[in-house]
Amino acid sequence: MNKGKLKVKCTGLHESGKGIVNIKGKDYLVSNLLEGETAIVEIIKTRHKTFVNVVKIEKESKHRVKPECSYYSKCGGCQLQHMSHEAQDRFKQRLVEDLLKSYGKVNDILPMKEPYYYRNKVHSTFAYDKKRKIISGIYQEDSHNVIDIDECMIHDRKADEIIDTIKEFMKSFKMQPFDEDTGRGFLRHILIKRGFATNQVMVVLVTSTKIFPGKNNFIKALVKAHPEISTIIMNINKRRTSVVLGNEEIVLFGKGYIEDILCGVKFQISAKSFYQVNPIQTEILYNKGIEMAKLKGDETVIDAYCGIGTISLIVSDKVKKVIGVELNKDAVKDAIKNAKNNNIKNAYFYNDDAGDFMVKLANENKKMDLVIMDPPRAGSDEKFLSSLVKLSPQKVIYVSCNPVTLKRDLKYLTEKGYKVKEIQPVDMFPQTAHVECVVLLEKR
Repeated sequence: MNKGKLKVKCTGLHESGKGIVNIKGKDYLVSNLLEGETAIVEIIKTRHKTFVNVVKIEKESKHRVKPECSYYSKCGGCQLQHMSHEAQDRFKQRLVEDLLKSYGKVNDILPMKEPYYYRNKVHSTFAYDKKRKIISGIYQEDSHNVIDIDECMIHDRKADEIIDTIKEFMKSFKMQPFDEDTGRGFLRHILIKRGFATNQVMVVLVTSTKIFPGKNNFIKALVKAHPEISTIIMNINKRRTSVVLGNEEIVLFGKGYIEDILCGVKFQISAKSFYQVNPIQTEILYNKGIEMAKLKGDETVIDAYCGIGTISLIVSDKVKKVIGVELNKDAVKDAIKNAKNNNIKNAYFYNDDAGDFMVKLANENKKMDLVIMDPPRAGSDEKFLSSLVKLSPQKVIYVSCNPVTLKRDLKYLTEKGYKVKEIQPVDMFPQTAHVECVVLLEKR
């Protein structure tokens, strides 16, 4: 391993939030560096990669602030805490504009008023440190080293309190953290979900085996310490994998799910359900998308990638009929229950590949007025997009958590007869480089 130090100037910001510096004609990405700043950096060369780390900032940007979080320099979970909130919003605005300006004017980003403690879903990994002390937290960036974290500035505070209690209980209950290298140990992860509107709390213990000595006493002690806990689930994950949840679940306490209210609709959330992690900004995002669509009440709508039916059910009272399509059968079951629990009778859910489903509708000459799509970070694929074009709805609302893949998909749709009418970024994930967008497209 070779090391060397050098003075550099940051020439811009990458979409990841890292600063860009040029060393001997080659660009490198550097954490904790803002555009225009001058810094002394350390260059670390290994056999496979070259790392550039800040040693000292010599000339600071006026947009630099002291990070609120004491773990910020080690963690990697947040990328922008060294930027003022205004600068974070400008960075995200410019990122979206640079990627999407060829499709039209980008609206001003919708910021979050209180940009901390917003995540309703918290995941923590357990391990031993070098002194065999039990620690919990998240993996350090680009490694499998667990950073011991007592409080995260974007986590729900109650979730972190419960995780700290579990960590304290582990020694007295002789619970060992799982070791990825040896495959030994019991507790792998903790997943906590909280309904911000209902204050219901779910605790998921991800274990390597279903054998749980002292289970009843542990559950009793945990609920006594935190009476707000609504349900506790044991998820068994025996696989040597980085995937957090296994396939088998055992409900140890409560009903096995929690409920939350979003845009006036009550949702049942299970351990594996996808539910947006920032409910405050989600309401802003969904309401903006519905406003863009200018619904008249007589439309038939498809909600592709519908999950547990959040968008479907929120839009249901504004349209004639909504059809949700989702490949995950457990999510579809939750969506059907959610429709029933809210007495919504014009929403129908299907367990199918959304692309295949839309091709079938097109082949049957079925007409759809609007398709709402909310794909994962990887975006959509040509199979789905071609089926969308074949179905030929008058309007498309595209909700995206990745403007890079959004740009790619908009290119396809605009080449196939659609025009972008409005682009709205939303700061869904303050302190991180991620930005959500909702886009309206209409047929030419």
